Amino acid sequence: MLDIIQIPVLIDNYIYLLHDSDSGETAVIDPAVAEPVLAVLTQKGWQLSYILNTHHHSDHIGGNVELKRQTGCQIIASEFDKHRIPSVDRGVKEHDVINLGTHSAQVIATAGHTSGHIVYYFAEDNALFCGDTLFVMGCGRLFEGSAAELWQSLQKLKALPSKTRVYCAHEYTQANGRFALTVEPDNIALQEKMIQIDELRANGLPTVPSTIGEELATNPFLREDSPSLRKNLNGTTNPAVEVFAKLRRLKDNL
Repeated sequence: MLDIIQIPVLIDNYIYLLHDSDSGETAVIDPAVAEPVLAVLTQKGWQLSYILNTHHHSDHIGGNVELKRQTGCQIIASEFDKHRIPSVDRGVKEHDVINLGTHSAQVIATAGHTSGHIVYYFAEDNALFCGDTLFVMGCGRLFEGSAAELWQSLQKLKALPSKTRVYCAHEYTQANGRFALTVEPDNIALQEKMIQIDELRANGLPTVPSTIGEELATNPFLREDSPSLRKNLNGTTNPAVEVFAKLRRLKDNL
C-alpha cells in the first residue's frame, strides 16, 4: 500500500506525503510551507520526487519553490494553471495518469473552486486527494467557477467507489457539520457523525480522511436529491443543480 503521512500546517491546512516503498519515490500534495515537509522527509530518510498541486492558491503552493530548490523534485500541476504556479515541470489535464513508483493516480478535472482545479485519484489505494473541491461534509467556495461547474465536478467524485478515502486539504469539518445540520437536521447518519467529529476535535485529532460513502450519507453538497433536504430548502421540485447552488449561497452567507 501507499504510505500516506498527513501533516497539519498553518491554521487548518493538511499537507500529504505519499511514499512508494518499492521504488523509494515520494510525492507531496499541496505543500503550503516547506519546513514541515523537509522535517518529515529527513526523519523518514525519503527523497522527494514530485510535488502534486491541486490548484494555484498560495496556501497550496507556498512551499513549492523551496522544496524544489532543496530536493530537485518535479512540480506537477494543471496545464491550465501553469501560468499561475511557478516552476511547473509538467502540466496535466483530465484523464492523465501520474505514476509514483508502482502506484498510479488519475487526474480528474474539478473546476469550480478555481477554474483549473484538479484532483488526484489513486484507485488501487482507494485514496482521493481532492484539495479544496470536496471537504468532509462540505465543498469549496466558488472563487472562479460557477455553481453548475462545481456541481458537475462533484458528480464525478460522487461516482467513485464508496470505500474511497477522501483526503481534503482543510480541517473545516465541525463548521461544515453544523451547517449540514441546519439544512438536514433529521439525518441520523449526520447526527451520529457529528458526535464522532466533536469527540475527535476535543482530543486534538483530525477528522480527515472521510470516505465517499460517508460523504454520500452526510454531506449536503452531495445530497441535493435528498427529499428531506429539498423540503427544508423549499426546493422539492427544483433541478438538482439549483438545490446545490442554493446550498452554496446559504453556506457563503454564514
